[in-house]
Amino acid sequence: MFLLAESREHPMHVGGLQLFVPPPGEEEDFGATVYDTLAEHTDVYKLLRKHPADPVNVLGNTWWSYDDDIDFEYHLRRAVLPKPGRVRELLKYVSLNHSSPLDRHRPMWEFHVIEGLKDGRVAIYSKIHHSLVDGVSALKLMDKSLTSDPDARDSGAFWDPELFERRKPRGDLEKSGGSGPLSLLSSGVRAAGEVAGFGPAVAKIGLRKFREHNLVLPLEAPRTMFNVPIGGARRFAAQQWSLTRIRGVAKDLGVTLNDVVLAMCGGALRSYLIDQNALPDQPLVAMVPVSTREAGADSSEGNAVTSVLCNLGTDQPDAERRLATITDSMNQSKAVLRDISPLQALGYGAAVMAPLLFGQVPGYVRAAPPPFNVIISNVPGPKEEKYWNGARLDGVYPASIVTDGLALNITLASNADNLNFGLIGCRRTVPSLQRILTHLDNALEELEKLADR
Repeated sequence: MFLLAESREHPMHVGGLQLFVPPPGEEEDFGATVYDTLAEHTDVYKLLRKHPADPVNVLGNTWWSYDDDIDFEYHLRRAVLPKPGRVRELLKYVSLNHSSPLDRHRPMWEFHVIEGLKDGRVAIYSKIHHSLVDGVSALKLMDKSLTSDPDARDSGAFWDPELFERRKPRGDLEKSGGSGPLSLLSSGVRAAGEVAGFGPAVAKIGLRKFREHNLVLPLEAPRTMFNVPIGGARRFAAQQWSLTRIRGVAKDLGVTLNDVVLAMCGGALRSYLIDQNALPDQPLVAMVPVSTREAGADSSEGNAVTSVLCNLGTDQPDAERRLATITDSMNQSKAVLRDISPLQALGYGAAVMAPLLFGQVPGYVRAAPPPFNVIISNVPGPKEEKYWNGARLDGVYPASIVTDGLALNITLASNADNLNFGLIGCRRTVPSLQRILTHLDNALEELEKLADR
């Protein structure tokens, strides 16, 4: 799906911006140390050696080809920010590089080591095609090269095969049930049963929609300034908040952390659209990706995600009523997933996303109702402080995908006590994207006032 949907204006890669604080005494040359250390690791895990088969525009959407030799001068890059080396220059660098598609004739990933920040931190910007990984997988790939020991100096590259073998969960082979003829037959029978269950699953969803007024289904979203054809240029904005602060609000209000995050986004988008004189009367609808991985499963490669829809309550000026709307909407969507199997949940998510595949059909986006207005994704990261050869991971900011009809994407990733927001938007369609960050902070303060009452 991601290969078919890709075009020059719609690159289908996910990215991440990591910021590291160099270890004491190594600040001056740490960027060069990072680059040289990574360049020494020339053995690459199989996932990151594959690309669409030649000819890429014919067979490439069906079969993979694997490269034995990786051109590291192309895939591994080093950059120095122009002075004065503010975060603004760093975000501009990411914005420009996230706009360009990955080359399908070689393994579809890039790794940029970025120096020149005036505060001494070193940044790493990575981009990997979404056909290889989902958001959880991308974060896990990075996490494999980190350690919780600040004194360790044996960290390598995230593409090193040894990392995958060393940290692969035990029992994977037993869980998979083997690969012999009987196992394949058993898998086929199970799959046939799942497909046969799609009809009853759809009926369950329809019945729940009839009973529950706040269950959102595709094509119920209003048209907004985000749901239009877009260009190829991107703008990236990022900011960090304390997880302790957000968890405190969630606890005091009796809701989940994710409910607070969605309420922050709902409040911020309402304020931003008011600034643009573009707030619709109907509430915005967010698509929220949900992982379908079983507990203990390897989450370092592939895609295992479905999606649900959430009413963001942007028609409500009152923050308390907006939060109640969001909480109820998410509870209804979670109940739908509990009623169906994991495979049926994937099918439900595919149905939610399916209208986006028609986005490249001339006139479709302007004529058809939007399936939803914005994507809001929360990817769990490491719960403790992590280090790379003594450098502390100070933040990890996701940079995701926007398409025709979906000009804004909000993705979050956590690390230690930080919750990091990464916003990616069409440069032309979403003006002054960074203002949404200010509105997010204001929305959190509004929720804190509710919690203190």
